[in-house]
Order: sequence, then C-alpha cells, then structure tokens
Amino acid sequence: MSVSALIRRGTPQPCRPVPRHLLAPEDFARLPVALLEEPGVALLSMWAEPGFVHVALLEEASATLLLASSPAEGGRYPALSPARPGAVRFERMIRDLWGLQAEGAADLRPWLDHGRWPLTAPLSARPLRNQVPAEQPVFLPVEGEGWHQIPVGPVHAGVIESGHFRFTVQGELVVRLEQRLGYNHKGTLGLMLGKSPRTAARFAARLSGDSTVAHSLAFAEAAEAATATTPPPRAIWLRAAMLELERIANHLGDWGAVCNDASFAWPQARCGLLREGLLRANFEAFGHRLMMDRVTPGGVAAEPMPSGIAAILAALAAVEAELPALAAVYDSHASLQDRVVGTGVVTAALAAGFAAGGVVGRASGRGFDARLAFPNGPYAGGPPRLALREEGDVDARLRVRAAEIPESIRLVRRILATLPPGEIYAPLPQQGGEGLALVEGFRGEIVTWMALDDGGLIRAVFPRDPSWLQWPLLEAAMQDNIVADFPLCNKSFNCSYSGVDL
Repeated sequence: MSVSALIRRGTPQPCRPVPRHLLAPEDFARLPVALLEEPGVALLSMWAEPGFVHVALLEEASATLLLASSPAEGGRYPALSPARPGAVRFERMIRDLWGLQAEGAADLRPWLDHGRWPLTAPLSARPLRNQVPAEQPVFLPVEGEGWHQIPVGPVHAGVIESGHFRFTVQGELVVRLEQRLGYNHKGTLGLMLGKSPRTAARFAARLSGDSTVAHSLAFAEAAEAATATTPPPRAIWLRAAMLELERIANHLGDWGAVCNDASFAWPQARCGLLREGLLRANFEAFGHRLMMDRVTPGGVAAEPMPSGIAAILAALAAVEAELPALAAVYDSHASLQDRVVGTGVVTAALAAGFAAGGVVGRASGRGFDARLAFPNGPYAGGPPRLALREEGDVDARLRVRAAEIPESIRLVRRILATLPPGEIYAPLPQQGGEGLALVEGFRGEIVTWMALDDGGLIRAVFPRDPSWLQWPLLEAAMQDNIVADFPLCNKSFNCSYSGVDL
C-alpha cells in the first residue's frame, strides 16, 4: 500500500490546508515499510502532544502534503528513523519533551534534556520531578587505532550560539563529527501554550533571530489557516517583501563569512557594508533592523514609511551594483578556490534522504523551494528562478546564495512597485481550529503546525526550523575533511542552534 493510501485510511481530522489523518496504531506501524518503498516521500517534520505523535510528509513529485497522527499507547509509538534518517533527532526531542518513546529507533539518547531540568518530559500530561543527577553526554563509539578526539564548545570564540562538537580524528583527518545541541533550550513551546496567536507571535519571532520574519510568517500563516482567516492582499505582499529582504541580508552575511573563514577578509568587509546599508533601510522603513514583530497573525504591524521604501530601493541598487565585482574577486583568487571547491561535500543521495531544503539541498541537486511548490501572493504571479547546483560542496552552497540575491532583489522591486492598496490587518476570530504553513526562509522551508482550542488559544504548536534536517548533513560533510575546514563547512551551512533547541 502506498504511503498516501495508508495515511488516508485514517480518520480525517479538520486541518487546513490539508486534513490530518488519525491512524490506528497498527496502521502507523506500517508507515516505516511504506516509506522505505517510496523514497519520493519526504519527511518534513515530527512532533507530539500528550499521548499522540504527529508526522508531516511531502510527496515531492506532486507537492502533496500528508499529515498523519497516531495514539502513543503506553507512551510508545513505532519509530520512523529506520526508514527516514531525518526522524532521528525528532524522535529524541519527542522523548525529551513529551516522554513518548519511539520503538525500534536508530538513536534514543537525550537531545534537548541535558539532565538539568527540574521536570522530566515537561510537555507531557504528567511531568515528573527530576531526581537523577545529570550525566555526561554519551557519544557514538569509534573503533580502530590512531585516532583521538577534539571537543569544541559549547562556548565558542566570538558572539555565536552555543553548541558542542566532538571531532574524532586521525591526524588532521576527521573520521567522525558529532554534535550535541540543546544548550539554547528556552521552553518556547511551553511558553506559547494557552496564549492567543497574537500574544505568542513574539516567541515565534525570537526562535531564531536571523529568521525572525520567516518564523513569524510561518506562525502567522498557521494561525490564519487554523481560523480560516485571509489577510488583506497588501499585507501579504508586504510580508513577501520583508521575507526577501531578510534573505538578501543573510545571504550577504554568509557570503562574507565563508570567505573570512578561508582567511580572506575583504569580501566579508564589503558584504558587511552592503548588509549594513540594507539593515539601516529596513529600520527606516519598518522601525526595526531585522523587522522583528512586524509580521503578525492577520497581517503586518504597520505601514512602511515612504522614505524607508526609497532607502530600501537605494540599498538594493548598491548591492546589485557590487555583485559582479564580488563574484569576480571570489572567482579569481586561487587560494580561496582551493579552500572551498571540493570541501564539505553533501551527496545528492544524502540531501534527498534527509529532505534537506534551502541552500544545503539546492547545492546538492534537490530542487525544492516552498515559494515554487506552494506559491501565494506575489509568488503566484512571478515565482523566483531556482538556483540549483550539483557539486554539494562549500563552493556550491556559496554560489547558490550568490544566485539567489539578485532574484530576491528583483522580487522586492516588483512587490514594492505593485503593492495593492487597502488594509494591512484582519483580526483573527476567537475560535478553535488547526492549521499548517510552509514558508521558504533563507535557510529553507519552515513548517509550522498549530492547534487552537475553542477559545482561540494555542492548545499545541510546533515550529520546525530547516536546521532540523540540515545539522546531520554537516556531520556527514566533515567526514574525510581536515579539522581546519570545519569553520568553512559550518558557515556554508549556517544552521540555527536556537531554532532546533526550542
């Protein structure tokens, strides 16, 4: 039986834009085998509620979303990680937060819970007081001779997020890299529960600061889907402009940072100057450099200032004028090319197996972009041209970013030139419902699911950052590379720590 047929055997639950099917445990147990037989069905996300586990899948060829749930009888459910390796960290997270265990899982070590929380399984129906002393983290064993380990983090040089990396090396060659995250856990899901979407939107905007627009938009669209609310057209177009401005700023930052980690500081200085000009224009237009809290459920918080629109167009013109020179400098320095070409390769098979989105996926041949698969607003009338590479190395990831910048500039100009008139906000009704949203942030697609109770308050929510499915690929990319290449590989991915630590 196909995956879609198996899921549709379940009882449909009202959810927009597609129903969520409640499967009997025995049918959910058949999912791993069905997934093994259909590699074209991607795992998008997994999460839970007390007593239930949920999964979001995507039939890639038809861009069809599939949502499935199952009761976790006795606190257990069949693991999907034997069929989809991207499920591993979701299953570890579900065990930490909800106390539900995946039977037959590939890995059940703690993920978010480092043994220092006052309660275990804090989002379960009955959290228990933690009375066990915290233990040292367990890393995967390594067999053979002549290897040693290098621990890095969780505290790093510079102002970056905290995360631990354990390198197993032979000489300078990396045999294995393993990550340990969770140091930025903030209890965000618990903080959102019982609040209105408008109040909880501030938490979504702070899940990962460099993706504040993308996470806010996915959260808002999930709330709007749950309540069958359609924002005004002007708000939809302003949101798209902000989303593309966020993409340009982050791609510029990453372009410069990759070059800097190869000891070539000039591109970082130039990219930093261009990015700063764009952020100042954002502030003049929207009142915040990162446009935080400007996207709200129902629309946007305020109209952009006319002088700010002019400042944005001027900043975009400055970026566009310098892109050819930046590309020429990047291409012409042999020492830089030597560091990035062939370094940190992610194969097409791995990118497809983990359903990696964004730059990481598109640099390895996986041509998925939520703006193309599920277009709305300005994307429906003029979608971006897809930047796709096959090499899967640091160079390919940088070139995908560089190709996306002029596309986003083109989109912002068209959006600002054709903004529909009218209102910018539509209030959400205080009612129950359930919704799912996909938004293409600069890292890839964000998948946010939300369920509201009859009073319109959040009963359950799960925002899935793209980094959930990209962090494991960084581990794979570092194999057979040297330790000194880790900053290059890490920055070429630029995964979010905070976005997965929730």
